[in-house]
Amino acid sequence: MPVTLSRAAAPQPPSTPPSAASILLLDDPQEWPAFGHPVPLAGAAAEDPAACAWDSQVVLEGMRCAACALTVENALRAVPGVLRAEVSAASCRARVLWDPGQVRPSQWLDAVHRAGYRALPAMDSQARERRLREGRGALWRWLVAGLCMMQVMMYAWPAYVARPGDLSGETEQLMRWACWVVTLPTLVFSCAPFFSAALRDIRARRVGMDLPVALGMAISFGVSMAGTFNPTGIFGKEVYYDSLSMFVFFLLTGRLLESRLRERTAGALEAVLNRLPDSVERRGADGAFSRVATRRLAAGDVIRVLAGEAFPADGCVTEGSTQVDEALLTGESTPVARSVGGAVAAGSHNLQAPVQVRVEGVGAQTRFAQIVALMESAALQKPRLVQLADRIARPFLLAVLLAAALAALFWWHAGPGQALMVAVAVLIVTCPCALSLAAPVAMLTAAGTLARQGVLVRNLQGLEALAAVDCVVFDKTGTLTRDGMALRAVHVAEGWSTGAVLRLAAALARHSLHPASRALAAAAPAPDAGWRVADLQEQAGQGLSATVRETSGTVRRLRLGSAGHADAAPQDGAAALQVVLAEQRGADRWYELARFELVEDLRAEAPAVVRALEQAGVTVQLLSGDRTQAVQRVAAQAGIARAQGGCTPQDKLVALQALQSAGRRVAMVGDGLNDAPVLAGAHVSFAFGRAVPLAQSRADFVVLGDSLERVPQTLLLARRSLQVVRQNLCWAAAYNALCVPLALAGQMPAWLAGLGMALSSLLVVLNAARLARALPTGTSADTSGDFSKTSREPL
Repeated sequence: MPVTLSRAAAPQPPSTPPSAASILLLDDPQEWPAFGHPVPLAGAAAEDPAACAWDSQVVLEGMRCAACALTVENALRAVPGVLRAEVSAASCRARVLWDPGQVRPSQWLDAVHRAGYRALPAMDSQARERRLREGRGALWRWLVAGLCMMQVMMYAWPAYVARPGDLSGETEQLMRWACWVVTLPTLVFSCAPFFSAALRDIRARRVGMDLPVALGMAISFGVSMAGTFNPTGIFGKEVYYDSLSMFVFFLLTGRLLESRLRERTAGALEAVLNRLPDSVERRGADGAFSRVATRRLAAGDVIRVLAGEAFPADGCVTEGSTQVDEALLTGESTPVARSVGGAVAAGSHNLQAPVQVRVEGVGAQTRFAQIVALMESAALQKPRLVQLADRIARPFLLAVLLAAALAALFWWHAGPGQALMVAVAVLIVTCPCALSLAAPVAMLTAAGTLARQGVLVRNLQGLEALAAVDCVVFDKTGTLTRDGMALRAVHVAEGWSTGAVLRLAAALARHSLHPASRALAAAAPAPDAGWRVADLQEQAGQGLSATVRETSGTVRRLRLGSAGHADAAPQDGAAALQVVLAEQRGADRWYELARFELVEDLRAEAPAVVRALEQAGVTVQLLSGDRTQAVQRVAAQAGIARAQGGCTPQDKLVALQALQSAGRRVAMVGDGLNDAPVLAGAHVSFAFGRAVPLAQSRADFVVLGDSLERVPQTLLLARRSLQVVRQNLCWAAAYNALCVPLALAGQMPAWLAGLGMALSSLLVVLNAARLARALPTGTSADTSGDFSKTSREPL
């Protein structure tokens, strides 16, 4: 999408280091859609490119904690032209809203670099390669630390087991020298990231979680080196090379395992982003296929997708047949057959054979892009518990430094060496890594698990709200019943034929996504190309109205919808859904042309879902705009005791607010098409059905597939998530309550403090990893029992 800078002169590129020179390429407006999308500025026309800001996503390297995230946020927000910045430490991602009239990507990326971190576009293959290189570097640092630790322990062991007089002074000094030499690679190579991060924080006059750790390493090595080179000095002859090397090895072990676990459990977003191939074979004018970048595709191109590759765009198969995995789009793992004429979607996988596809939708036009946008938004959100951890991160780190200084002063009378080592233990053991990871890792892991099962989390705070829900309210059409409907009968007025009224009804119905409208459009004959529809309006929960100009020149003002909307008499006792088509004749008179009977089927899993929710301690209600008789029939079949029909969207909202006033925590499950007010008014909401326009949905959870079972399964996972978060917070608090007094009392050596710190962070991530297990596949008695058990456990 070309962008002109009509509101301001094009800014000059920043003074970028040579290592980041390639970032300047991102200033080309043709590159911006690869890692963002335009957003109209307030009061500007959406179609004006120059009046658009850009919403971009980048991945960050070098971040360790919540304090790092705050640092990057502040650096980005300080750049003129950056309108908003959100950074997540758990997902290591940033979302930047920027005005191209004032700033270019290279400038705000340079601000991240000056803050001491690295940023690359989220969809950039270089970002993935650099993360792989960083992972290999971390592995090498861990291996060097482990090897050096074993060598240091070998040289230090004789001093532990020798009796007085067994070792001469020269031998003991030689052992110290050997330990010093072997510890140097650990300090210079394995500890390099900690020292570089600490220096970065000091230069920026801030406190990060690596600063206390780096101070502990430097103090331990300094005291030990003083004991090696000057045994008669102020620090004495005691050395702590063994404690230092063990501490570094344990810390690197914890961080290595932690990063691997976080990638596996909370890395669903990265897996989705990497779903599209970087390049694809496109047919040229000569009929030959050549490989081009995916972002260069356009509608109308013909591409060849090989077996094992992902489809890079939405399209239609023109040659060949295969099996396609659409789990990302539907949550269903069963492959589906696609042959000539079959539709394929970006992000789905070709499993069986090569096929040729004509491209119909690319980039932001695809459903895949909408899914990615929702997941990116969720990954950067900060629920209440995460915001609390962010607020206390820096004050807590300052308190750690103060506590270490006071501990050193208190123990100084026992000897400077011992005092400094007590301070080291305090610095290490109180580092709040586990506290900062407790909530975000668990919630991102839960969101990733749901995404793999076909449930998108638009709002991470919704997980916390869902865990407290005690009442679920269902819509009927498209939710408890099948998304599609069928025309069973047509009752026409005198002088009209079935075909004529169906054509008129379909002229309006084709402009609506409501299941009843889709059924009428599908049942009608092919539309007349000469007909014109004007002044079309859709009244949520009621129906459509429009003016139809026929080829003959006849102009009709029509209404299609409920009897009340069409100003027709309701027909009590009807077993099927009735849609009325009426024509305006006179100022306020509407004449009924036809009445269509539509039937819908209850979802097979609905009764089991209702039982599972009730056994979990959740009451279930049904609110629908359909006729009371039809609503009561569906409620009886599903096992719902309380049901109310004939509800307008406002009636649903009033009923919902009445429940909330009574102290109930309410979740609303609707089709996302005409339930916007009630979905927004509920404590937490689900938009159900594959027909939901994802970009317009305002629900907290969007169910991509066709299974109602995802609702109780998501409730179960939300409760488990909050349990895990609280377990993590309790563990972090208990760990500090136990270990800090021991460190202050001088009873915890540095190596044990390092082990405790590493284990505390690792335990938090391992506990969150339990949420990565697949959701239950059914709502059987066993699953219902699990819900019941969960509902009795304290949250």
